[in-house]
Amino acid sequence: MGRKPYLRPLGALLMAALPFLISGCSSALMDPKGQVGEEQRVLIITAFALMLIVVIPVIVMTLLFAFRYRESNPDAAYKPDWGHSKAIEVVVWLIPCVIIVVLAILTWVTSHSLDPMKPIDAENEQNALEIQAVSLDWKWLFIYPEQRLASVNEVAFPANRPVHFRISSGSVMNSFWIPALGTQIYAMAGMDSNLHLIANEQGTYPGRSTNYSGAGFSGMTFDALALSEPEFERWVDEVNSSDQTLSFEDGYKELAQPSQSVPVQYYSDVSPDLYRNILNSFREGKPDEHSTTEHSVPMSAETAE
Repeated sequence: MGRKPYLRPLGALLMAALPFLISGCSSALMDPKGQVGEEQRVLIITAFALMLIVVIPVIVMTLLFAFRYRESNPDAAYKPDWGHSKAIEVVVWLIPCVIIVVLAILTWVTSHSLDPMKPIDAENEQNALEIQAVSLDWKWLFIYPEQRLASVNEVAFPANRPVHFRISSGSVMNSFWIPALGTQIYAMAGMDSNLHLIANEQGTYPGRSTNYSGAGFSGMTFDALALSEPEFERWVDEVNSSDQTLSFEDGYKELAQPSQSVPVQYYSDVSPDLYRNILNSFREGKPDEHSTTEHSVPMSAETAE
C-alpha cells in the first residue's frame, strides 16, 4: 500500500511549524534566575558552539557529496584509485583534537569554579543565610537555625543574598534541585552536603527531587520564594505566628512518617539541635543528645571526599 499523497506536505508543514510550537516553552536552563545557573548556561552554550564547528561542516559536506556525486551527475569525477590525502588527514584529526583540548580546559576550570561547596562570596560568607534542607517521605523540611523556625514544602530567602544550603535526608537518597538557580546535589541519610546558591531576581521558582524515591515521588515538590528583604522579614513573622513547634523528639518523628501531597506547613520555636540530631540518628541508630559541637556530625561532604 503506497503512502497517502497528503502525508508528505503535512509532514513538511509540521516541521516548519515546530519552532513556533516550542517557542512558548520556558526553560530554566536557558533562562536562569541565579548566578550559578547563568554560568552553567554560558558553559553549555559555549560547549555546544564549539561542537558545532565539527557538526555543521560534516552535515554540509554530507549533503554536498550526496548531491555532487549522485548517479545522474555526469560531471562528477570518478577516481577509483584515490586513497589518501595528507591535507584531509590533518583537517579531520587536528580540528577535533584542538576542540577536545579546549573543551577539556573550559569544562575543568568552570566545573571547579562552580563547585557547589564553594561560597559564592567568600569574603562575605558570614552574611549568607543558612538553610538546612532535609528530604523526607515525600516532602521537604527546611530548617532556619538562625531564625529558629522551619517550613515544609516551602523555602524562602532574600534575593541577591547568598544562601548556604546544608542538605541531608531523613530517609532514602533524594536530590535537591531548584532548576532556575542552578546546581542539584544529593541528599543522603547521615551525610551533611553543602550547596551555595543565589537568586538574582525576585520570584517563585519550583523546586523538586530528581531522584526517584517511591510512591509519593511525583508530589515531592516545593516552592522557592526569592523575596525582597522586607518581604522575607514578613514571611519570617508569618512562620513565627504558627502555634506548631518542632524538635527531634516532639513532632519530627511524626512528620517523618511517609505521606503524600503534603501542604505547606510552618513551625515556630524549632529545636536548635534538630538538624544535628537528624544526622546523628543514623549513627548507631540514636541521636547524640549531649553533643553540642559540629564534630558530632557523622560525616560531611568535604570529609567524604
